[in-house]
Order: sequence, then structure tokens, then C-alpha cells
Amino acid sequence: MRFLLRPQWIALVVAVVGFAVACYVYLAPWQFGRESERDAQQKQIDTAATMDAVPFGTLVPGDAVGADVTWRQVSLTGTFLPQDEAVVRLRVVDGKPAVEVMTPMRTTDGRVVVVDRGTVRATDGQTVPEYAPAPQGEVAVEGRLRTDETDPQARPAFDAAGHRQMYAADSRTVAAAAGTPMVEGYLAQQTGPGVLTPLPVEAGEGAAPFSNFSYALQWLTFGAIAVIALGYFVRLEILQRRGRRDRAAERTALRDALAGRDETPDRP
Repeated sequence: MRFLLRPQWIALVVAVVGFAVACYVYLAPWQFGRESERDAQQKQIDTAATMDAVPFGTLVPGDAVGADVTWRQVSLTGTFLPQDEAVVRLRVVDGKPAVEVMTPMRTTDGRVVVVDRGTVRATDGQTVPEYAPAPQGEVAVEGRLRTDETDPQARPAFDAAGHRQMYAADSRTVAAAAGTPMVEGYLAQQTGPGVLTPLPVEAGEGAAPFSNFSYALQWLTFGAIAVIALGYFVRLEILQRRGRRDRAAERTALRDALAGRDETPDRP
């Protein structure tokens, strides 16, 4: 087993053990946690579906949509502000490219709330398609409360091809681009004037077809396979070294036997 002290074997053992530890301590628990979050979110959606829509101000009296009221159905009355509208690019709906249209609305209580009017199918991920403009005048809409997404790269909105575009459904990005204070979070419109194709109401939107629980089991399996493979290669190396020693011993014995026969004096 002294061969395990060689640099290449030390590096291999460290890499395999480190990978296995990561699988069991970080990656699998992370996926189990996401599965729990998805289950909790689905329960929240199911509970919200049993409740009637209430006025927006009833559930959002302040300047942000709380996590505890996410997915609740609300009604909102006000006037759309199309000049501050933005589209979320690089979305995928039913496996095809799309954009989300987010149009702020000044409500009757004076606050500005971003309304996600839904999605529009796009020909590719770069071109913003034509879509119906937001209606003018005071209108009443209904939808579900949502908290903001977060762009990991914190990219600001930008103007291109006649549209203000961004990379996440984030009311804060819309507010920053418009220079207007807005309620954090948004309303995913389901019915009412100006609605396009409503956002799907399901936990883990945009997720892969496999559950996080399946991914967690995969990480546990990968960690076990790595350890088993390491043991196999160590055993294989031991057997190979043992075989080389046995063959060397056989050659030595044969050489000694032949040397002994040559040294035996001839009988008269």
C-alpha cells in the first residue's frame, strides 16, 4: 500500500474524497432543500387557488409583496404606464422562445405596481415580437402576487430594437430604468384588459422535467460510484503489483534452478 503515498495517488484520493464529500454534504442536501421549497410553493399555490380575489391593498398595504402572500389572487385598478414598460427576454414557454411583457400601472391609491401582462411567442431569443399594447384609461385587472426574480449578474435594463429589455422579472429593474418608485414584487395578470398569454401557475416554472429529489439521488449515487471506483482501482493496482512480484519470483527461481543445474559436475 506504499504506492498510495505517491503524488499521483494522493491527488486522486483527495479528488475522489473531496467529490464524495461535496455530493453528500452540499450537492444532495441542496437539491433536497429545493425539493422541499417546491413542495411548499405548490402547497401555497393550491391554498391560494381556493381563495377569492381581494383588493391589492388588502394584502399589500406597504411597498413590497410579502413572501407569505405570494400566489394570492388580487384585483387591481389603475392606469397603465406604457412609457415605462419593459420586456423580459430569453424566456421559454412550452419549449419555445418567448418574452414577458411587464407594464407598470399607477393605481387608484397613487402607488405604481408592475403588472406582468403575460408572455408572447418569439421567433428566436433575440427578436422581440409584436404584441398588443396596454389599454388606455382606467382599467381593472386580476392576477396573482409574485415576488421579484433576481438576475445573478445584476444586469440593468437596456433599450434595443424599440423596446426596454431586461433579463429577469424584477420590478426593481423596471423602477430603476423608469426612475420611478414602484412596489417591489409584481402582479402576474390572469384576466382583464391588456392580458396577453397568462403566466403558468405552477411551482418551479421553467424547471427541468426531473424533480429536485431525483437530482439529489443522482448526486448521492455519483458520490458512491466515485468511492467504489477508487477502491476498484486501488485493488487493481495491488493485484497488478502482486502479479509482478510473483512473476519476478518465478523468474528468479527458474534462473536459480538453471544455474544450479549448470554447476552440477558431470559424472564419470
